[in-house]
Amino acid sequence: MQFVQRGSYRDVVGLLQQGRLDFAWLCGYPFVRNERQLRLLAVPLYLGEPLYRSYLIVPAVDRATASLLDLRGKVFAFSDPDSNSGHLFPLYSLLKMREAPNTFFSRTFFTWGHRKVVDAVSVGLAQGGAVDGYVWDTLALLHPHLTARTRIVERSPQFGFPPFVARASVPGADFNAMQAVLLAMADGDAGRALLRRLNLDGFAAGHPGLFDGVRAMSRLVDAA
Repeated sequence: MQFVQRGSYRDVVGLLQQGRLDFAWLCGYPFVRNERQLRLLAVPLYLGEPLYRSYLIVPAVDRATASLLDLRGKVFAFSDPDSNSGHLFPLYSLLKMREAPNTFFSRTFFTWGHRKVVDAVSVGLAQGGAVDGYVWDTLALLHPHLTARTRIVERSPQFGFPPFVARASVPGADFNAMQAVLLAMADGDAGRALLRRLNLDGFAAGHPGLFDGVRAMSRLVDAA
């Protein structure tokens, strides 16, 4: 097993498409956009469910902001262009209000990481940001001094948790072996120790319908 790390979902998807990766941990957004080339391998369980939310955060010193609408004319941090929680959902939210990020905010930028969104908001580089709720919760558990400088303003509806995927051409035996390891991770001491470090409960096989909400938002935002 060789571990490969990249700085964006787009880079990871590219490696899968080129056959240079067999398995990857992706966001639901790039999964639904490239579903014909990928197979759903397993979905992490968080708080007992294969679900998570997007959080809208602001600096902790900002006690006035109560919703996304209050960030009109402000600087906003997204995580990754292909992130559901860190980009797609806030775009969808703006679209429902008949707004666009380039006119609603005074400036936007990508941090290329959910933790970096927290960092940017906590030090005032951005007056608001969109972040993976699981990441924020895990940072609050492991590094509470980071999240203490931010405040959650809104939580999104639940979406399918960022899945583990395989490229479609991975041999069936390899797919089955990898899936079996993930699904059994909570059954042994070593696996449970790793899950505790990840702040996860385990894995489920999952099903594509978990990502119907992401698919619907993707279609609407791409069309707009």
